[in-house]
Amino acid sequence: MEGLIRKSERKARSVKERKRRYLYEKIDWDQKLIILLGYRGSGKTTLLLQYLSSIQRKGIYVSLDDFYFETHRLVESVASLYELGYRVFLLDEVHRYGWWSKDLKQLYDDYEDIQVVATGSSILDISKGKADLSRRASVYRLHGLSFREYLNFQKNIDLPTLRLEEVLNKHHVMGPELLDTFNFDTDFPNYLRYGYFPYFLESKNDYHQKLQETIQLVIDTDIAPFEELQHSTTRTLKKLLFVLSESVPFTPNIQKLASKLETPRNTVLRLLDILDQAQILLLLRSSTKGISYLQKPEKIYLQNPNFIYLFSPTMANIGSVRETFFLNQLSAVHSVTAPKFGDFMVDDAYVFEVGGASKTTDQLQGIPQSYLALDIKGGSNRSVPLWLFGMLY
Repeated sequence: MEGLIRKSERKARSVKERKRRYLYEKIDWDQKLIILLGYRGSGKTTLLLQYLSSIQRKGIYVSLDDFYFETHRLVESVASLYELGYRVFLLDEVHRYGWWSKDLKQLYDDYEDIQVVATGSSILDISKGKADLSRRASVYRLHGLSFREYLNFQKNIDLPTLRLEEVLNKHHVMGPELLDTFNFDTDFPNYLRYGYFPYFLESKNDYHQKLQETIQLVIDTDIAPFEELQHSTTRTLKKLLFVLSESVPFTPNIQKLASKLETPRNTVLRLLDILDQAQILLLLRSSTKGISYLQKPEKIYLQNPNFIYLFSPTMANIGSVRETFFLNQLSAVHSVTAPKFGDFMVDDAYVFEVGGASKTTDQLQGIPQSYLALDIKGGSNRSVPLWLFGMLY
């Protein structure tokens, strides 16, 4: 127990001066049970420790993948810490702990005056497990860095968050003002290559190696145990990811994929859904309501542009990079679906075609509330600079 307390104190001291992710200000910290979900390396642990450093009540940070919990139950540990005066419990990596849902439910029900903030993999489904936490927990999802956040972390440029309507209606005014604060020709391409996860601050040279190692970890230690995948299924999942990485954006022919992978069609659909939930892929569907994993997506993307440069470091298709950036940034804060015409529909209201400077509005003729998202510095009328969609969160 003393070891857990010492680790918590040491970890809290290490993050006091770091910048806060966008989600910190959006969380209702008065809630009794808060669950933060997100991809490895997105900053969940730092967010927990920043909160620990800001509170007045006695709190402790604990990682549930600590060897201590191989032989100790969380509920018993909290009971002991409660007697020592602790009232705020920040629990990291809950998906690595077999009793996560049952113990969180018991803590919620047994103690009136404690707060629990837990983090878990993006694949964590709080309605599953041995106890349904969906009626008790406030759930938040932490995405990777937006382009706006990247500029803040990399260059200490604190730009405002923009609403989508502002980007569409005022981009010709706001764009030039924002361009005065950074170098478009270097900063935007750098973000697309290595700016999505905060650990680029540690080393840009090793960034893509870290990306690859993290994807392996997510598959082997997050997805496989949590989804109870057999070793052969895990290998199929990795093979599926490799096949898709060579051809994204990918309009899926599920039967052909199944034949290539020598696995049943429904298994392919399930694995695609798992990779989407794990934030390795982005599945673009025709609707976001009432969707079953058995319905094939309209298009498959890697989850963020950095992944494209990981799998194709010298041959990344710039068209794919642009579309992936748009889908990644918009889907973090809006509903994005596949329209009948154009590349993307946002909030069932706006249609977008994504491309380079030479793309015209010909494909959008007759489509109301339609726009071009172009890889250009400044826009006009319905031609909106692509990079501005990185200012939405």
